[in-house]
Amino acid sequence: MKLKRKNIIKIAIDSPAGAGAGTQAKLISKHYNLMQLDTGKCYRYIAYIKNNNPTKYNYKYIRYKMKKLTMKSLKNKKLLNDKVATTASIIAKDKKIRKLVHSFQLKCAYNPPKKYSGSCLDGRDICSVIVPDAEVKLFITANLRTRATRRYKELKKKNVNISFKEVLKSIKNRDKSDINRKLSPLKKTKDSILINSSNLSIRSCFLKIKKIIDRKLKINGNL
Repeated sequence: MKLKRKNIIKIAIDSPAGAGAGTQAKLISKHYNLMQLDTGKCYRYIAYIKNNNPTKYNYKYIRYKMKKLTMKSLKNKKLLNDKVATTASIIAKDKKIRKLVHSFQLKCAYNPPKKYSGSCLDGRDICSVIVPDAEVKLFITANLRTRATRRYKELKKKNVNISFKEVLKSIKNRDKSDINRKLSPLKKTKDSILINSSNLSIRSCFLKIKKIIDRKLKINGNL
Protein backbone atom coordinates (compact mmCIF):
# COMPACT_ATOMS: atom_id res chain seq x y z
CA MET A 1 0.00 0.00 0.00
CA LYS A 2 1.14 3.54 -0.76
CA LEU A 3 1.98 5.98 2.01
CA LYS A 4 -0.95 6.63 4.31
CA ARG A 5 -2.51 10.08 4.32
CA LYS A 6 -1.73 11.85 7.59
CA ASN A 7 -4.14 13.67 9.90
CA ILE A 8 -7.31 12.09 8.53
CA ILE A 9 -10.38 10.93 10.40
CA LYS A 10 -10.98 7.17 10.32
CA ILE A 11 -14.26 5.73 11.53
CA ALA A 12 -14.73 1.95 11.65
CA ILE A 13 -18.08 0.21 12.05
CA ASP A 14 -18.79 -3.50 12.52
CA SER A 15 -22.29 -4.94 12.55
CA PRO A 16 -24.40 -7.98 11.71
CA ALA A 17 -26.59 -7.81 8.58
CA GLY A 18 -29.52 -5.41 8.70
CA ALA A 19 -28.49 -3.53 11.86
CA GLY A 20 -28.58 -0.18 10.07
CA ALA A 21 -24.82 0.35 9.94
CA GLY A 22 -24.87 1.17 6.23
CA THR A 23 -27.46 3.90 6.71
CA GLN A 24 -25.56 5.37 9.64
CA ALA A 25 -22.26 5.20 7.74
CA LYS A 26 -23.79 7.28 4.94
CA LEU A 27 -25.09 9.89 7.39
CA ILE A 28 -21.76 10.02 9.25
CA SER A 29 -19.80 10.33 6.01
CA LYS A 30 -21.97 13.16 4.74
CA HIS A 31 -21.81 15.07 8.03
CA TYR A 32 -18.03 14.77 8.48
CA ASN A 33 -17.09 14.80 4.76
CA LEU A 34 -15.69 11.27 4.75
CA MET A 35 -15.26 8.72 1.98
CA GLN A 36 -17.79 5.97 2.72
CA LEU A 37 -17.33 2.31 1.86
CA ASP A 38 -19.79 -0.48 2.54
CA THR A 39 -17.13 -3.20 2.56
CA GLY A 40 -19.69 -5.98 2.21
CA LYS A 41 -20.41 -4.74 -1.29
CA CYS A 42 -16.87 -5.71 -2.31
CA TYR A 43 -17.74 -9.34 -1.58
CA ARG A 44 -21.14 -8.92 -3.23
CA TYR A 45 -19.38 -7.60 -6.32
CA ILE A 46 -17.29 -10.77 -6.53
CA ALA A 47 -20.30 -12.94 -5.65
CA TYR A 48 -22.24 -11.37 -8.51
CA ILE A 49 -19.46 -12.36 -10.90
CA LYS A 50 -19.46 -15.90 -9.55
CA ASN A 51 -23.24 -16.25 -9.86
CA ASN A 52 -23.51 -14.76 -13.34
CA ASN A 53 -20.19 -15.76 -14.93
CA PRO A 54 -19.17 -19.00 -13.16
CA THR A 55 -16.80 -19.99 -15.98
CA LYS A 56 -14.81 -16.77 -15.41
CA TYR A 57 -14.65 -17.17 -11.65
CA ASN A 58 -10.99 -17.77 -10.85
CA TYR A 59 -8.37 -15.97 -8.78
CA LYS A 60 -6.59 -14.37 -11.75
CA TYR A 61 -9.81 -12.90 -13.16
CA ILE A 62 -11.04 -11.65 -9.77
CA ARG A 63 -7.66 -10.02 -9.10
CA TYR A 64 -7.97 -8.21 -12.43
CA LYS A 65 -11.55 -7.08 -11.65
CA MET A 66 -10.57 -5.86 -8.17
CA LYS A 67 -7.79 -3.71 -9.65
CA LYS A 68 -10.38 -2.10 -11.93
CA LEU A 69 -13.02 -1.77 -9.21
CA THR A 70 -14.57 1.68 -8.76
CA MET A 71 -17.06 3.04 -6.25
CA LYS A 72 -19.56 3.36 -9.10
CA SER A 73 -19.41 -0.41 -9.70
CA LEU A 74 -20.45 -1.00 -6.10
CA LYS A 75 -23.66 1.00 -6.60
CA ASN A 76 -25.10 -1.63 -8.94
CA LYS A 77 -28.58 -2.48 -7.56
CA LYS A 78 -28.16 -6.08 -8.68
CA LEU A 79 -25.67 -6.53 -5.84
CA LEU A 80 -28.59 -6.31 -3.39
CA ASN A 81 -30.04 -9.61 -4.59
CA ASP A 82 -30.47 -12.09 -1.72
CA LYS A 83 -28.76 -14.85 -3.71
CA VAL A 84 -25.75 -12.57 -4.15
CA ALA A 85 -25.69 -11.94 -0.38
CA THR A 86 -25.64 -15.68 0.35
CA THR A 87 -22.79 -16.29 -2.12
CA ALA A 88 -20.89 -13.30 -0.72
CA SER A 89 -21.01 -14.79 2.78
CA ILE A 90 -19.54 -18.03 1.42
CA ILE A 91 -16.70 -16.53 -0.65
CA ALA A 92 -15.77 -14.25 2.26
CA LYS A 93 -14.27 -17.39 3.86
CA ASP A 94 -11.75 -17.68 1.00
CA LYS A 95 -8.37 -16.43 2.26
CA LYS A 96 -7.13 -15.37 -1.20
CA ILE A 97 -10.32 -13.48 -1.98
CA ARG A 98 -10.24 -11.71 1.39
CA LYS A 99 -6.68 -10.57 0.71
CA LEU A 100 -7.75 -8.98 -2.59
CA VAL A 101 -10.72 -7.28 -0.96
CA HIS A 102 -8.64 -6.09 1.98
CA SER A 103 -6.21 -4.32 -0.37
CA PHE A 104 -9.07 -2.28 -1.81
CA GLN A 105 -10.51 -1.58 1.64
CA LEU A 106 -7.16 -0.43 3.03
CA LYS A 107 -6.74 1.96 0.12
CA CYS A 108 -10.14 3.51 0.83
CA ALA A 109 -9.49 3.70 4.58
CA TYR A 110 -6.00 5.18 4.56
CA ASN A 111 -5.77 6.92 1.19
CA PRO A 112 -9.17 8.47 0.45
CA PRO A 113 -9.28 11.16 -2.26
CA LYS A 114 -8.02 14.51 -0.96
CA LYS A 115 -11.46 16.08 -1.22
CA TYR A 116 -12.43 14.00 1.83
CA SER A 117 -11.40 14.63 5.45
CA GLY A 118 -11.04 10.91 6.02
CA SER A 119 -12.92 7.64 5.70
CA CYS A 120 -15.82 5.69 7.17
CA LEU A 121 -15.95 1.94 6.56
CA ASP A 122 -18.62 -0.48 7.70
CA GLY A 123 -18.55 -4.26 7.54
CA ARG A 124 -17.79 -7.32 9.66
CA ASP A 125 -14.06 -7.07 10.48
CA ILE A 126 -13.34 -3.36 10.11
CA CYS A 127 -12.51 -2.58 13.74
CA SER A 128 -10.47 -5.73 14.28
CA VAL A 129 -8.65 -6.20 10.96
CA ILE A 130 -8.97 -3.35 8.43
CA VAL A 131 -8.76 -0.18 10.55
CA PRO A 132 -7.71 -1.24 14.06
CA ASP A 133 -6.28 2.25 14.69
CA ALA A 134 -9.51 4.10 13.82
CA GLU A 135 -10.24 7.19 15.90
CA VAL A 136 -13.79 5.95 16.40
CA LYS A 137 -14.82 2.27 16.50
CA LEU A 138 -18.47 1.28 16.69
CA PHE A 139 -20.37 -2.00 16.88
CA ILE A 140 -23.95 -1.42 15.74
CA THR A 141 -26.48 -4.17 16.34
CA ALA A 142 -30.23 -4.84 16.68
CA ASN A 143 -32.40 -7.86 17.42
CA LEU A 144 -32.94 -10.41 14.64
CA ARG A 145 -36.56 -9.58 13.82
CA THR A 146 -35.86 -5.85 13.67
CA ARG A 147 -32.94 -6.44 11.31
CA ALA A 148 -34.99 -8.73 9.07
CA THR A 149 -37.85 -6.21 8.95
CA ARG A 150 -35.50 -3.39 7.98
CA ARG A 151 -33.85 -5.42 5.25
CA TYR A 152 -37.22 -6.60 3.93
CA LYS A 153 -38.51 -3.02 3.65
CA GLU A 154 -35.26 -1.92 2.01
CA LEU A 155 -35.49 -4.66 -0.62
CA LYS A 156 -39.21 -4.00 -1.25
CA LYS A 157 -38.47 -0.33 -1.90
CA LYS A 158 -36.03 -1.49 -4.57
CA ASN A 159 -38.68 -3.79 -6.06
CA VAL A 160 -36.83 -6.98 -5.13
CA ASN A 161 -39.23 -9.95 -5.22
CA ILE A 162 -38.69 -11.67 -1.88
CA SER A 163 -40.76 -12.71 1.16
CA PHE A 164 -40.13 -11.68 4.77
CA LYS A 165 -39.62 -15.34 5.66
CA GLU A 166 -36.85 -15.62 3.06
CA VAL A 167 -35.15 -12.47 4.36
CA LEU A 168 -35.34 -13.72 7.96
CA LYS A 169 -33.83 -17.06 6.97
CA SER A 170 -31.10 -15.35 4.96
CA ILE A 171 -30.07 -13.11 7.86
CA LYS A 172 -30.02 -16.07 10.26
CA ASN A 173 -27.73 -17.96 7.87
CA ARG A 174 -25.48 -14.94 7.37
CA ASP A 175 -25.18 -14.40 11.12
CA LYS A 176 -24.15 -18.02 11.57
CA SER A 177 -21.63 -17.80 8.74
CA ASP A 178 -20.18 -14.41 9.81
CA ILE A 179 -19.82 -15.32 13.48
CA ASN A 180 -18.47 -18.86 13.05
CA ARG A 181 -16.02 -18.47 10.18
CA LYS A 182 -12.39 -19.02 11.15
CA LEU A 183 -11.09 -16.11 9.08
CA SER A 184 -11.95 -12.66 10.48
CA PRO A 185 -15.23 -13.60 12.21
CA LEU A 186 -17.75 -10.95 13.21
CA LYS A 187 -17.08 -9.92 16.80
CA LYS A 188 -17.09 -6.80 18.92
CA THR A 189 -13.61 -5.58 19.79
CA LYS A 190 -12.95 -4.47 23.36
CA ASP A 191 -12.49 -0.84 22.33
CA SER A 192 -15.60 -0.65 20.12
CA ILE A 193 -18.61 1.25 21.44
CA LEU A 194 -21.82 -0.80 21.37
CA ILE A 195 -24.88 0.80 19.76
CA ASN A 196 -28.15 -1.15 19.94
CA SER A 197 -30.41 0.38 17.30
CA SER A 198 -33.42 -1.93 17.87
CA ASN A 199 -35.62 0.82 19.33
CA LEU A 200 -33.96 3.84 17.75
CA SER A 201 -35.12 5.80 14.74
CA ILE A 202 -32.52 6.54 12.06
CA ARG A 203 -32.26 10.13 13.30
CA SER A 204 -32.02 9.19 16.99
CA CYS A 205 -29.33 6.63 16.25
CA PHE A 206 -27.32 9.16 14.23
CA LEU A 207 -27.50 11.80 16.97
CA LYS A 208 -26.33 9.26 19.54
CA ILE A 209 -23.40 8.27 17.31
CA LYS A 210 -22.59 11.91 16.48
CA LYS A 211 -22.23 12.71 20.17
CA ILE A 212 -19.75 9.83 20.54
CA ILE A 213 -17.77 10.83 17.46
CA ASP A 214 -17.57 14.51 18.46
CA ARG A 215 -16.30 13.55 21.91
CA LYS A 216 -13.69 11.17 20.49
CA LEU A 217 -12.48 13.62 17.83
CA LYS A 218 -12.23 16.43 20.37
CA ILE A 219 -10.08 14.25 22.62
CA ASN A 220 -7.85 13.35 19.66
CA GLY A 221 -7.61 16.97 18.50
CA ASN A 222 -9.52 16.43 15.24
CA LEU A 223 -12.22 18.97 16.11
